[in-house]
Amino acid sequence: MGETVLYNNDKELVTVKVKYIDKRHWRRIIDREYTEVKVNNNKFKGIIGLVTMKKVREPLEVSVVGQNIIVADDNYQWLQILPEKKRYSITVMLDDKGNPLEYYFDINLKNVTQKGNARTIDLCLDVLVLPNGSYELVDEDDLQRALDTGQISKKQYHEAYVIAHQLMIKIDADFPTMQDKIMYCYHKIKQKAKGQKHSKHKPKAHKHNTHKPKQHAQDKHHRHTSTHKQEQPKSSNHEKS
Repeated sequence: MGETVLYNNDKELVTVKVKYIDKRHWRRIIDREYTEVKVNNNKFKGIIGLVTMKKVREPLEVSVVGQNIIVADDNYQWLQILPEKKRYSITVMLDDKGNPLEYYFDINLKNVTQKGNARTIDLCLDVLVLPNGSYELVDEDDLQRALDTGQISKKQYHEAYVIAHQLMIKIDADFPTMQDKIMYCYHKIKQKAKGQKHSKHKPKAHKHNTHKPKQHAQDKHHRHTSTHKQEQPKSSNHEKS
């Protein structure tokens, strides 16, 4: 999953995985909608994206803290939260009724909050959290492999653990407050999505609505259909792009 590119890591070109928050490379999705908004206020600074999976090839079931959970299915949503100047990003998996199923914290080398191309430079290590606040640290083998192959430095290896442990301390201390901030982002992007739908269906006042309206350019961009075979999941049993 994701796109493998060359990255200038401490003046050395290395191969890293880039993950776009719109899930443009996720082959499991047959049809989707995507909404994105950039926020800059006292509650949040960064990019928020919402991927709605209109149709998937098959449901995705994963194991999180010993529980088997379906996190991708028809009409499920993935909320993507990409804070500015932070070394982590959040994916919240929601069911078809908008109920959170899992909170996935990615530890990153870098967050790129460029609207339309928002992405992360993956640092392998992840923290998975259930709605009740129980969590686990995963993909340590991937982090060790990245160090052994020279993709990351020893400094970055240790930074990944520092960031992950800082997140786990926050989760232990007050996960409900973290959830409230996450749901603020969800409501923010839902408002944007509703505005787009209203704008799309609203007829122009100065013309008779006798012709089929043209699809907006952004709606074309937010559709994705793939015919490639599905790739194998990572050791965390999740597929992310």
